Amino acid sequence: MKPRKKRDVLYPPGAVYFKPQGIPMPYLNIVNLTIDEYEAVRLGDFENLRHEEAAKKMNISRPTFTRLIRSAHSKISDAIVNGKAIRIEGGDYRLLGNRFRCRRCGSFWNAEEENKDEVKCLKCNSTEVDNVGEKLTSNLLSEKGCRHGHGCSDWNK
Repeated sequence: MKPRKKRDVLYPPGAVYFKPQGIPMPYLNIVNLTIDEYEAVRLGDFENLRHEEAAKKMNISRPTFTRLIRSAHSKISDAIVNGKAIRIEGGDYRLLGNRFRCRRCGSFWNAEEENKDEVKCLKCNSTEVDNVGEKLTSNLLSEKGCRHGHGCSDWNK
Protein backbone atom coordinates (compact mmCIF):
# COMPACT_ATOMS: atom_id res chain seq x y z
CA MET A 1 0.00 0.00 0.00
CA LYS A 2 1.28 3.46 -0.93
CA PRO A 3 2.14 5.64 2.11
CA ARG A 4 -0.02 8.72 2.62
CA LYS A 5 1.40 12.05 1.54
CA LYS A 6 1.91 14.51 4.41
CA ARG A 7 -0.58 17.38 4.31
CA ASP A 8 0.83 20.88 4.84
CA VAL A 9 -0.57 22.67 7.90
CA LEU A 10 0.41 26.30 8.32
CA TYR A 11 -0.30 26.68 12.05
CA PRO A 12 -1.25 24.16 14.73
CA PRO A 13 -4.53 24.62 16.63
CA GLY A 14 -4.44 26.95 19.63
CA ALA A 15 -6.54 24.50 21.66
CA VAL A 16 -6.77 20.74 21.24
CA TYR A 17 -9.93 20.03 23.27
CA PHE A 18 -13.47 21.39 23.02
CA LYS A 19 -16.30 20.10 25.17
CA PRO A 20 -19.90 20.83 26.08
CA GLN A 21 -20.18 23.17 29.06
CA GLY A 22 -21.18 21.71 32.40
CA ILE A 23 -20.39 18.07 31.66
CA PRO A 24 -17.17 16.69 33.17
CA MET A 25 -14.78 15.03 30.68
CA PRO A 26 -15.08 11.53 32.24
CA TYR A 27 -18.78 11.51 31.26
CA LEU A 28 -18.23 12.52 27.63
CA ASN A 29 -17.55 10.52 24.53
CA ILE A 30 -14.75 12.01 22.42
CA VAL A 31 -14.59 12.63 18.68
CA ASN A 32 -11.04 12.67 17.27
CA LEU A 33 -10.43 15.36 14.65
CA THR A 34 -7.01 15.06 12.99
CA ILE A 35 -4.77 18.08 12.57
CA ASP A 36 -5.04 17.85 8.78
CA GLU A 37 -8.86 17.81 9.11
CA TYR A 38 -8.58 20.86 11.38
CA GLU A 39 -6.49 22.61 8.71
CA ALA A 40 -9.10 21.78 6.05
CA VAL A 41 -11.79 23.41 8.22
CA ARG A 42 -9.55 26.40 8.92
CA LEU A 43 -8.86 26.98 5.23
CA GLY A 44 -12.25 26.04 3.79
CA ASP A 45 -14.59 27.46 6.42
CA PHE A 46 -12.67 30.04 8.46
CA GLU A 47 -10.53 31.44 5.61
CA ASN A 48 -13.41 30.80 3.16
CA LEU A 49 -11.12 29.48 0.42
CA ARG A 50 -12.38 27.47 -2.55
CA HIS A 51 -11.46 23.79 -2.37
CA GLU A 52 -8.93 24.18 -5.19
CA GLU A 53 -7.13 27.03 -3.38
CA ALA A 54 -7.17 25.27 -0.01
CA ALA A 55 -5.90 22.02 -1.56
CA LYS A 56 -2.93 23.88 -3.05
CA LYS A 57 -2.09 25.40 0.33
CA MET A 58 -2.14 21.91 1.88
CA ASN A 59 -0.16 20.42 -1.03
CA ILE A 60 -2.87 17.83 -1.77
CA SER A 61 -5.38 17.20 -4.55
CA ARG A 62 -8.80 18.85 -4.58
CA PRO A 63 -10.61 15.50 -4.15
CA THR A 64 -8.41 14.71 -1.12
CA PHE A 65 -9.21 18.12 0.37
CA THR A 66 -12.93 17.53 -0.20
CA ARG A 67 -12.71 14.15 1.58
CA LEU A 68 -10.83 15.74 4.50
CA ILE A 69 -13.31 18.58 5.01
CA ARG A 70 -16.31 16.24 4.68
CA SER A 71 -14.80 13.95 7.31
CA ALA A 72 -14.14 16.94 9.59
CA HIS A 73 -17.70 18.28 9.13
CA SER A 74 -19.13 14.85 9.93
CA LYS A 75 -17.09 14.58 13.13
CA ILE A 76 -17.83 18.14 14.26
CA SER A 77 -21.57 17.75 13.62
CA ASP A 78 -21.57 14.43 15.53
CA ALA A 79 -19.96 16.19 18.50
CA ILE A 80 -22.40 19.12 18.42
CA VAL A 81 -25.57 17.07 17.86
CA ASN A 82 -24.67 14.28 20.30
CA GLY A 83 -22.94 16.37 23.00
CA LYS A 84 -19.45 14.91 22.57
CA ALA A 85 -16.05 16.46 23.21
CA ILE A 86 -13.67 17.11 20.30
CA ARG A 87 -9.96 16.28 20.56
CA ILE A 88 -7.65 17.55 17.80
CA GLU A 89 -4.59 15.36 17.30
CA GLY A 90 -2.78 13.05 14.93
CA GLY A 91 -3.11 12.72 11.20
CA ASP A 92 -0.64 12.89 8.34
CA TYR A 93 0.68 16.43 8.40
CA ARG A 94 3.74 18.64 8.25
CA LEU A 95 3.79 21.92 10.21
CA LEU A 96 5.01 24.86 8.12
CA GLY A 97 4.63 27.74 10.57
CA ASN A 98 4.86 28.40 14.26
CA ARG A 99 2.16 29.27 16.76
CA PHE A 100 3.35 30.81 19.98
CA ARG A 101 1.71 31.23 23.39
CA CYS A 102 2.85 33.61 26.11
CA ARG A 103 2.94 31.95 29.53
CA ARG A 104 2.69 35.36 31.25
CA CYS A 105 -0.35 36.99 29.56
CA GLY A 106 -1.82 33.99 27.68
CA SER A 107 -1.88 35.58 24.23
CA PHE A 108 -1.37 33.56 21.04
CA TRP A 109 0.17 34.62 17.74
CA ASN A 110 1.30 33.00 14.51
CA ALA A 111 4.65 33.48 12.82
CA GLU A 112 5.92 31.88 9.64
CA GLU A 113 9.55 32.34 10.66
CA GLU A 114 10.88 33.20 14.10
CA ASN A 115 14.31 32.92 15.66
CA LYS A 116 13.52 30.57 18.55
CA ASP A 117 16.17 32.19 20.77
CA GLU A 118 14.69 35.70 20.45
CA VAL A 119 10.91 35.14 20.60
CA LYS A 120 9.06 37.76 22.66
CA CYS A 121 5.35 38.17 23.29
CA LEU A 122 3.82 40.71 20.94
CA LYS A 123 1.47 41.93 23.68
CA CYS A 124 3.54 42.08 26.91
CA ASN A 125 7.11 41.66 25.56
CA SER A 126 7.73 38.66 27.84
CA THR A 127 10.26 36.01 26.86
CA GLU A 128 8.22 33.33 28.70
CA VAL A 129 6.94 31.91 25.41
CA ASP A 130 6.04 28.39 24.22
CA ASN A 131 6.15 27.21 20.62
CA VAL A 132 2.80 25.39 20.45
CA GLY A 133 3.65 23.51 17.26
CA GLU A 134 6.94 22.25 18.67
CA LYS A 135 5.22 21.05 21.85
CA LEU A 136 2.44 19.40 19.89
CA THR A 137 4.81 17.57 17.55
CA SER A 138 7.30 16.47 20.22
CA ASN A 139 4.58 15.19 22.58
CA LEU A 140 2.78 13.29 19.83
CA LEU A 141 5.99 11.72 18.56
CA SER A 142 7.02 10.66 22.07
CA GLU A 143 3.73 8.83 22.72
CA LYS A 144 3.98 5.09 22.17
CA GLY A 145 1.21 3.79 19.96
CA CYS A 146 0.26 7.26 18.74
CA ARG A 147 -1.00 7.04 15.18
CA HIS A 148 -3.53 8.87 13.07
CA GLY A 149 -5.52 10.41 15.90
CA HIS A 150 -5.66 7.45 18.28
CA GLY A 151 -4.06 7.06 21.67
CA CYS A 152 -2.22 10.40 21.95
CA SER A 153 -2.32 12.65 24.97
CA ASP A 154 -3.13 16.35 25.14
CA TRP A 155 0.00 18.51 24.57
CA ASN A 156 -1.03 20.82 27.41
CA LYS A 157 -0.83 18.12 30.09
